[in-house]
Amino acid sequence: MKKDTRQKILDAASALFLKGGTNALSVRAIADGAGMSTIGIYSHFKGKQGILDALYIEGFELVEREMLAADGNTAAEKVINGCERILTFSETHAAHYRLIFASNLKDYTPSDEAIEAGEKAFITLTKLTAALIKKDLSVEEKQDVAMQVWALNHGYITLNQHEISNRITWNNWKERALQAIRLHVYALVATQ
Repeated sequence: MKKDTRQKILDAASALFLKGGTNALSVRAIADGAGMSTIGIYSHFKGKQGILDALYIEGFELVEREMLAADGNTAAEKVINGCERILTFSETHAAHYRLIFASNLKDYTPSDEAIEAGEKAFITLTKLTAALIKKDLSVEEKQDVAMQVWALNHGYITLNQHEISNRITWNNWKERALQAIRLHVYALVATQ
């Protein structure tokens, strides 16, 4: 399968998903968006479920890549930069973000491979955030720290993507999110 063809299909599906959710993702609509036949979609992805799995996996791979690229001189700076990168990702890859973090998608259940991609990304986040704590932590404690940071990040992203952000003054939402994340990260470091 050509990489260009595969990416054209995923780009078309991503654009449709962003506009209308899973209901907008018919094989015919994806084929039209990618400029190919429906047979081409089936031969590359085995239909809508295969495309959703590919988008789901791609989304978590992109999230993981952002976390791995986190930069800073200290563990706290790296976590904050990783969060900032995810905030930006949520805008540049809004369809991916909505797909991988939507909890109530009808007609789609991630495959085992897709679930593994999500778990791998969470392990990367856990390693990144566990570096904030100097003492030895259990796996559960490390995951709890990761979830605290993720909840702040995800909460701000979800509010920004929600229609409520159009009805209230919501200037500089990313800076507000980063301020809350900084406060929490430095509080975690201070409790050592």
